[in-house]
Amino acid sequence: MMAKPAPLAAPARFDFRQARAFITVSEDLHFGKAAARLSMAQPALSRLIRGLEAAVGVSLFERSTRKVRLTAAGEAFAAECRLALGHVSRAVSAAQNAAEGHAGRLRVGYMDFAINGRLPQILQAFRARHPQVRVDLDYMPTAMQHAALLEGRIDIAFIIGELESPKVLNLLVEQDDFVALLPETHPLARQKTLRTADLANQPFVMGSEDTFSSFRARMFSVCHSAGFFPRIVQQASNTSGILGLVAAGVGVTIFAGNIRNLRRAGVVVKPLSDARQIIPTFAAWVADHPSAVLQRFRDVLILNAQMNAPTLRPG
Repeated sequence: MMAKPAPLAAPARFDFRQARAFITVSEDLHFGKAAARLSMAQPALSRLIRGLEAAVGVSLFERSTRKVRLTAAGEAFAAECRLALGHVSRAVSAAQNAAEGHAGRLRVGYMDFAINGRLPQILQAFRARHPQVRVDLDYMPTAMQHAALLEGRIDIAFIIGELESPKVLNLLVEQDDFVALLPETHPLARQKTLRTADLANQPFVMGSEDTFSSFRARMFSVCHSAGFFPRIVQQASNTSGILGLVAAGVGVTIFAGNIRNLRRAGVVVKPLSDARQIIPTFAAWVADHPSAVLQRFRDVLILNAQMNAPTLRPG
């Protein structure tokens, strides 16, 4: 019959103050000097170390009238105590940084026009200031971001237009004009500028309803003002797909002006001289969100807004 394993010893009970006192004595190997560093009386320090040795169950120091030195057990205990105290110190710093917004996690929702526009610059500025913050980026259309923000699945949304809710603040981040995208071989590609009506009889490629619904409504309004409704021949779910279809000659489209930040062979960008509407990209967040990290991110956003003159206002 196999012998039962011996029960595990109960963990020794001692506190942070005792461990810190032990490390100080192990460094000085002199109770008087260690007591002075710790701003305590030497007898009190001796009692503290005796209590620690009783808790651990071994002698940590060899004492004589002439010197103090660590035992083998004391050497091993000191090495682990330094690691433990280092972990505690880092834990305190981590907690303080998180409370002040210098560390933690930020969940950012974004759509095509935000990532094609000023959002990368904003993220770079934030990461430079707060490198310990983890930024999670979640691509989703504007309508989906509305729900995700109000349900607490993201901390801040980058959306087309404002999110109208008494719980939400909106900050205008960027404004884009409407432009035409044409295959480079298209007859209209030779013109410097276009009028929206020039596209009336052209086949259109567009972002799909599930991912571009907010933009489509604005684009249809531009076309309606020019007296036509676009003849849609094919759709894509993202900017890359739309550009690819235009480059392939499938059709033309109307898009946000920040497409100028992207280069795509086979596609030309033409201003629309009569399209007066703008496409506003807003950052939106719940006003009473408790996150200190979000507050730090808002500071960077507001600095960006001051440099580019948008306005902060409640939804």
